[in-house]
Amino acid sequence: MTRAGKHCIAAAVLGAVLAGCGADTDELQTWMDQQRREVKPSITPLTPPKKFDPAPYASLQAVEPFSNQKLSVALKQEAKQPNSALAAELNRRKEPLEFYTLDGMNMVGSVVKQGKPFALLRVDNLLYQVKVGDYLGQNYGRITKITETEIALREIVQDAAGEWIERPGTLQLQEKAR
Repeated sequence: MTRAGKHCIAAAVLGAVLAGCGADTDELQTWMDQQRREVKPSITPLTPPKKFDPAPYASLQAVEPFSNQKLSVALKQEAKQPNSALAAELNRRKEPLEFYTLDGMNMVGSVVKQGKPFALLRVDNLLYQVKVGDYLGQNYGRITKITETEIALREIVQDAAGEWIERPGTLQLQEKAR
């Protein structure tokens, strides 16, 4: 049998199948109409929304929770505590490097003078010489150790409970890219 003959037989079979599908649709249409009349959908009605009554903001005249005034009051109260790590820090004069963040400082070298180690810090394109005991950074950082490659310091920060604790920190020697 040729290819064209196979196509003709396939087309004839397909036509017969399609003719059988559409022969008696009246019975199907009658059943569909009957089902539409008999079935009643049961939809529960939506509850109306609750009325919203806005409450007036009563704390408009109160102190802002994040204001400098509130922070300074909290720091003064903390400083009055006899065992507070912060008490000694608040009662001393701030050093110039305490006005900069540690991120803005780069250790660029170290020297030893008269047997004592000193570190060289670059801050805002100025060079500073610091020694053990000097303060730097905005978290009451105090230098505890200087080596050829880093400065070790302790900072005083608040923990999650609001208590002031000591935290170790370091500044690493920054080598210039060549």
